[in-house]
Amino acid sequence: MKPTVFIHTNRQQLVGALVARHSLKRNSKTPDAFDVEILEREQHPFFADAEGRDYLRDAAWRTWHNADLQSFTPLRFMPPEAMGYQGRALVIDPDIFAVADVCELLERDMGGKAILCRRRAGWKKKTAWASSVMLLDCEKLAHWRCEAQFREMFDGTRDYADWIGLRLEEPDSIGVLENEWNDFDKLTEETRLLHNTRRWTQPWKTGLPVDFVPGDRATGIRPIDFLMRLRREWLGEHALLGRYVRHPDRSQERFFFDLLRECVDAGAVSEDLLREEIDAGRVRRDAFEMIGRNAAPAPA
Repeated sequence: MKPTVFIHTNRQQLVGALVARHSLKRNSKTPDAFDVEILEREQHPFFADAEGRDYLRDAAWRTWHNADLQSFTPLRFMPPEAMGYQGRALVIDPDIFAVADVCELLERDMGGKAILCRRRAGWKKKTAWASSVMLLDCEKLAHWRCEAQFREMFDGTRDYADWIGLRLEEPDSIGVLENEWNDFDKLTEETRLLHNTRRWTQPWKTGLPVDFVPGDRATGIRPIDFLMRLRREWLGEHALLGRYVRHPDRSQERFFFDLLRECVDAGAVSEDLLREEIDAGRVRRDAFEMIGRNAAPAPA
């Protein structure tokens, strides 16, 4: 069984996922040594059942919306099941792009660990892992049952933040991955996988209305947590969040659109699909200009 890279996504981030798949194969010396599969939230009916229901997140009840930018994240826990609990898998977000050969990671000695990943940044660094990139020994993760564990969030027996942060895993089962394999908005000579994790500055979203819900802590003391809760409760999930802004690092913007241009040239992203995503407000209006194309004519 070949190692498999799973890119989990929803329709909001489909173009990112397609570009990510292209980058993985493009930058590998042995692209046939691994498979790439895209896991789409829309293909799994249990998400539809959750729409509008309250779930537990950071010790507070929130409302699940499938239209949220990150509604795909529970699919991080599906790869072992999809692999029949055999072999090795790598799961990545749809806003992560290969700069180096991913086979270097897929062939890594995991030292008996079930999971390799890096620590979160900021205030969660000491308490949570960054599950946005995980190298998985699927045989050691037979307790992962994505749909059943997703449903537990809605009866209050599983906290989303604990699940996503891998706080529910045995600590000894997790090994540390170098930050370069999940580089948070940093593109250097050492970067292996670039993660455009600051959602407000994702290069393909610039200028669009924000469509994600920032996290906050129900028991936290940070003023921003309190203000975010008031904003959400009084005005709605996306109120006052503004628009996506341009990425401060122009090299990361160029990196993404160079990859997107290659995808269009190769047919991995058709011009029709790109126009459809622009018209739906999921990709920035000037995407054709950014890849050096005239905008495709609208269908008659």
